This record gives sequence, C-alpha cells and structure tokens, in this order.
Amino acid sequence: MRSRKSEKLDHAIFDADLHGQNVNMQLLRRLLEWVKPHRNLGLFSLALVGLASILAVLLPVIITRIVIDNIILSNTSLVLPDFGMIEFNNRLQQLTGFDPIVSACLLYGVFTLCCHILYHFHRITFAKTVLHSLRDMRHDLFQHMIHRPSSFYDKVAVGRIMTRVTNDIQALFELFMGIGMLVGEFVPFFVALSLMMAIDMTLTGYLLLAIPVFAVITWFFRQATRTVYRQIRNSVSQLNQNLQENLSGMAVVQLSNREAHNFAVYNEINSDNRNREMHAISLETGYGAFMDNMVNMVLAAIIWFGGGSVIQDAISLGSVILFTQFVDMFIRPIRALGQQYNVLFRAMASAERIFQALDWSEQVQEPENPVQLPARIQGKLEFRNLTFAYDDDDQPVLNNVSIIIPPGEKLAVVGPTGSGKSTLIRLLGRFYDFPDNTIFLDDIDLNQINSQDVRRKIGVVLQDFHIFSGTVLDNIMLGNPSISREKAIAAAKLVNADTFIETLPESYDTQLVERGQNLSQGQRQLLAFARVLAADPEILILDEATASIDTETEQLIQRALQKLMQGRTSILIAHRLQTIREADRILVLKHGAVKEVGSHDELMKKKGIYYTLNQLQFQDVKTEVAEYS
Repeated sequence: MRSRKSEKLDHAIFDADLHGQNVNMQLLRRLLEWVKPHRNLGLFSLALVGLASILAVLLPVIITRIVIDNIILSNTSLVLPDFGMIEFNNRLQQLTGFDPIVSACLLYGVFTLCCHILYHFHRITFAKTVLHSLRDMRHDLFQHMIHRPSSFYDKVAVGRIMTRVTNDIQALFELFMGIGMLVGEFVPFFVALSLMMAIDMTLTGYLLLAIPVFAVITWFFRQATRTVYRQIRNSVSQLNQNLQENLSGMAVVQLSNREAHNFAVYNEINSDNRNREMHAISLETGYGAFMDNMVNMVLAAIIWFGGGSVIQDAISLGSVILFTQFVDMFIRPIRALGQQYNVLFRAMASAERIFQALDWSEQVQEPENPVQLPARIQGKLEFRNLTFAYDDDDQPVLNNVSIIIPPGEKLAVVGPTGSGKSTLIRLLGRFYDFPDNTIFLDDIDLNQINSQDVRRKIGVVLQDFHIFSGTVLDNIMLGNPSISREKAIAAAKLVNADTFIETLPESYDTQLVERGQNLSQGQRQLLAFARVLAADPEILILDEATASIDTETEQLIQRALQKLMQGRTSILIAHRLQTIREADRILVLKHGAVKEVGSHDELMKKKGIYYTLNQLQFQDVKTEVAEYS
C-alpha cells in the first residue's frame, strides 16, 4: 500500500505581487532551454546583424575617407586605414566608367540597401526565434496547469494563473526582443570601435572617456524611473479594478444612487495616475535633453582635439568627420541598455512567477502499475469506511462512509447543505487524493486505476454546466474521436435537446458565445445531458442536474433519463421529490456521516431526517403550486 501523504505546499505565493527581481542567472539559463530547439535560427539572425553592422560602419567610411579625403581633398600625404574602400571604389569606377563621385554614390546606395535588408531579416528571424520559443513555453505551461488537481484551483485564483500564461509570457517577449535590439546596437559599437582604434588611438581614447559618464547618468536615471513606473503600473491596475467593479455592479450603483460618489473615487485614482505619468514624462524629457547636450559636448571635444590634429597633419579631415558620425553609434547602445533596464527586472519577476507554476508539483497521485479496465465494466461501486478532509488541518467532510451500490442501481443522495454530497462525487471522479482501500470500482481499489481511465467510465452532469467556445455539436462531442456526428445528434434527440437546437440559426453548427450566454439555463442543462449520453459511460452521476430547469422542461427529460439510466449505475444528488422517489435507494448524509439508507417508503416510515427534509420540501411545493394557481 502506498502512502497518500504529500508535501505541505504554500499556495499563497501565487498571490504575491513580484514587481522586480535581481538578475538571476539560473532563471536566464532555464529560459534558454526553450530557445535551444530554435538556436540555429537565432545564430543565423546574429550572423545577419554582424554583416549589417559591418556595412553600417562602412557607410560613413565611404563619405569621409573616399569622398572627402580621396576625391574632394585628394589628401594622399597621410596613410590612414580605409579598409579597402578606396580601392573598391576605383575598381567600380573602372568597371562602370562613372566619375569617382558617382561611383562612390552608387557604392553608398548599394551598401545602404544591403544594410537595411540584412537588418530587416535579422529582426524577422530573431522575432521568429523568440515567438517559437515562447510558444513552446506557453504550451508547456498550459499543459502543466491543466494537469493540476482540483485541490490546487480551490486555493489559487484563476486570474493569477492567467497572468502567468498571458502577461508574464508577454514580459519575456519584451525581454528577448530587447536583447535582439541590444545585439543590433552593440555589434556596430564594437565594429566602429575597432575601426576608430585603427585610425587614431588618441582620439578614440577621448571618446571612450565619455562612455562611463553616459553609463552612470543612465543608471541613476533608470533607478529613479524604475520606482515611478512601478507606481504607474499599480495606479493603472487600480483604475482597471475600479472600472471593472463599477461596470459589473452598475445595477447596484444606479439603484443606490452612488454615481457621484463612485465617479469621485474613480477621478481620484485617475488624477493620481495622471500625476505619476507626468512625473515619468518629466524625467524622460530631462534625461533626453541632458543626453543630447552631452552628445553635443562630445562632438565639440572631437572637433577641438581632432581639428588640432588635422592642422598638425596627424589625421585627415575625413577621419575627424568619421569620428563625429560614430558618436551616435557609441551613445545608442547605452541608451538602449538603459531602456532595457526596467524591462529586464520586470522579466525576472515574470520568469520567477512562470517557474513557480512550472515547478508546482501538486497533483493527484497515480498508481505506478495501474490496473487496466475492460472495455465495458459492470459498474459496481463501494465506499468502505471512507473518511476525508480537504486539508489535513480541517475537520473531515466525510466521516466513516460505507455503502455498496450494485451494478445498475439508482441511488439518490440527500442531506442538508454541507453534508458532503458533492464531495462524495468529486472523490469518485479522482479529483482529490483519498486513503487507499476506501473506494472501489468493480471490487478494484480506485487508487489502483489511472484517473483518466476512471473518468472515461463516469458521466457527470453538474448544475453549473460549462459551455466551451465552438458549435453546439462541438460541445456535445468535446473532441472525442469515438463520438461521430450521428451519435451526438442521436444523443441530443434522446434527451429532447433537439427541440431547441433545431430552432437555432444553424442548428447543430450554431456558434455559441462565451459560456453559452445565447442559451437559457434549461437549454444548457439539456445540452449537458446530451454530452454525457454521447460518451456512453457505465456510471451516471447527476449533481443537482435538474435544479435550474423549470418543471415543464424537467418533464421532457424525465422519460429520457429513465432510458439513459437503464443498465447504468446512477447516483443522483437532487432535491426534487419526483427524482428522489424514483431512486431504488436513498442515502441520507448529515455532517459527513451516513444517517439513513433505504427506499422512499422505508425512510418515510422511520420518520427520521429524510422524513423531515421531505416534509419541508412538500410544504415548499404546496406554496409554489398555490402561488402559481
């Protein structure tokens, strides 16, 4: 026998708001695991940006070393690196017969076109690498979350999980695309640096002195804006929450004459958001102006020191102009790095949240060597001394429950609210872990059967029936390959669901809106019966299945239910007298314990709990009939 004890998990971490974390290399390495399958495309993208960067650096060389130094000034007294561009232009001139200036313009135009094409394909291939990687991550995250048990979703808000699949993945997309942008900025930086060092080490050294100044200024600025942007995100979140509360509760707002008060509250939050946005804009504007002035000062320094070198014939005029054009290539990477600063820390928080979800180990324990069920089972069920609590620290919801349900029997389960009726059904569907040798299916311990195999044998109709996006037929078949269109339609006809389906615009091919809002509650319940019948399970469970159906609609399905339950073991959790009376036996639960078992007539003669519940409901029925009359 295996132990059912599991590690105590803290679900509160899913409610923690992580705004920004330190750079975690372990998280980054784990992120790269999703990039590895697409690394060839990524490496090709890096090769493209390398070639584009070389061309981007050679473009100002054409203007300064070929046009200014070689053609206009005809300066041949200084031997300075031109990286083969002068010789290349001479050969192009000989080949085309153009003037030197025309061939230089032609060369510049071809390089510009090739540079932009290479940059374009770099961005496209890098974006494909990122999107494919995050698609795989989103796939793995979704697949992991749909296999978490019901106990997990009982304690964690669904919105928190949606944030991880949507917003957090999007934050990683911004991070990876930012990395691609940085690569596109830093590769030209290093190419230009090597070229400048080859021309004049002294002038290059003066330019390099400015880089730490730019970096320090950018770092202090991003530290300030990091706090401001966090406050902006919080204020936007408050705006959205307040707006959602007001719109969803508009009827209450208007009935309570709270329009003015609610508007004042919303306006206060909105004003706070505006002030914080203005603060951020002021910081960004000040930073931009300061950096522009610093760039002008660097240009002035280059002209000052470079001009002196030109006068002394230590360097050509074109080379000094070349240095001024490279200033932008030096400053852009620092600015880009500053822009990615906040993105990086947000992405670290998102990565931590994603890996919290991916590493969450909570699951229904499956048997190591599961028992294989036959194609059709008998449907015998047994609960043997079953005691269960949702949490180890809670009071038991079920206490020493024992009952045998023979194949084909129809058992009604009744009891006050909170008596454990629905819990009994959830355990039967293996949605929670429970002690071994307490629930049996055809005399086989349910814990020794794979949970998916168990659920194939059980059809459940709940009061809250979920409609998926898609057609009516899709919601009956649920992607089950063993259910044909004809079988699904036959099931709908058997439960009289075709009476409303045929009136829909496109019949069974009608698209249903979110949660089936274009159907009435009764129609959704009829669709639920058709869904279960089409799956043809050996065990049928109706959990308050007719509670939301009017009396006329219920009469339509009663005859279909009789056919549906023939030859099937059926468990009915219901309050309506007619449904309960037609059961072979009735199980009465109170405080999680079995209090009474027997037929309707037997329990009425005992005048116990069932008799009391029956009398109370009978009085309610008489009241409803009197009011209706």
